[in-house]
Amino acid sequence: MSFLSTTLDRVKPSPTITVTTKAAELKAAGRDVIGLSAGEPDFDTPDNIKAAAVRAITEGKTKYTAPDGMPELKQAICDKFLRENSLSYTPAQVSVGTGGKQTLYNAFMASLNSGDEVVIPSPYWVSYPDMVLLAGGTPVIAETSFATNYKLTADKLEEAITPKTKWFIFNSPSNPTGAGYNWDELKALTDVLLRHPHVWVMSDDMYEHLAYGDFKFCTPAEVEPALYDRTLTCNGVSKAYAMTGWRIGYAAGPQPLIAAMCKVQSQSTSNPCTISQWAAVEALNGTQDFLVSNNDSFIRRRNLVVEMLNKAKDITCPTPEGAFYVYPSISGLIGKTTPKGIKITTDEVFATSLLEDAGVAVVFGAAFGFSPNFRVSYATSDENLREACQRIQRFCESLI
Repeated sequence: MSFLSTTLDRVKPSPTITVTTKAAELKAAGRDVIGLSAGEPDFDTPDNIKAAAVRAITEGKTKYTAPDGMPELKQAICDKFLRENSLSYTPAQVSVGTGGKQTLYNAFMASLNSGDEVVIPSPYWVSYPDMVLLAGGTPVIAETSFATNYKLTADKLEEAITPKTKWFIFNSPSNPTGAGYNWDELKALTDVLLRHPHVWVMSDDMYEHLAYGDFKFCTPAEVEPALYDRTLTCNGVSKAYAMTGWRIGYAAGPQPLIAAMCKVQSQSTSNPCTISQWAAVEALNGTQDFLVSNNDSFIRRRNLVVEMLNKAKDITCPTPEGAFYVYPSISGLIGKTTPKGIKITTDEVFATSLLEDAGVAVVFGAAFGFSPNFRVSYATSDENLREACQRIQRFCESLI
């Protein structure tokens, strides 16, 4: 009999972490590797946020807080939702977790029973299906297409919903594609959800502030207020505020669900780091001016990567509306062979060969449930991106 839980047989390690670790190992061995796999900004945490953390330490604000967040941060979150999303919540409707991933996981643990289904559009963030499986639920993948820029259509959502559906998880702008749903596109989905009152909505808004050009972010409960009572709106400070390592995520929704999530967290991790919570208060309440300059850099990088990848032989790369990812198609490369004699049969083989032969680390599309593609994170310097894209171009040109 195995010592380990059979629950673990249902899930796999995060492919993005696996690729990032492999790239780090090659670098440590002396290889020239450019990593485009990590999903975190390369910008430093703003000084005012760091200063708030230092103040918390020097003022002795380092003790336990309530399991799911301290009152000051919950109030800052309520103020943020009202100010930016026209959503009114009380602190009792807010949960603060150790990163955005924990808030999603807590919600699944607090609500899913065996046989419950969760509709997940693909391409999806790698952790969604595995979190559902760990919580005892069943992921149901709703297919998108390259033709719709990887956005779920109303008819595909309707097809995926069954009497067993408990949640629909929604992510815009998207990891891994960067695709963002405008108001009309999201309204088409919420109209479907109105016809299925047993389905709850989990909106992962982590990339809210990374929205570019004419694209305007919106969230389901904002677009369709009738869904307010069955929507969990999730967010965090990791991406927009360059606070990935600080580990603060949050969610707001119906009070009974929030209370159940608090129960889960109280018996697992208890409260998030108190110092990080005080830093998050400053992030939400303080100046937001740096978001504009950061986004200007991301737009420039996005345009650079899209242009250069579209010049690579047999790669097609759409222009995303937000986040800091592109998700090019490599359908034209499948079946070709590398100079070392490796046949490109899948996007995983492509990514592995690209890393070993060209020293560029990307994440293969199958990890996100949509192939043949790969994900590039352009949250790195222009110099790194230009060199990486040139290597990708040369690699594709070398295939026969």
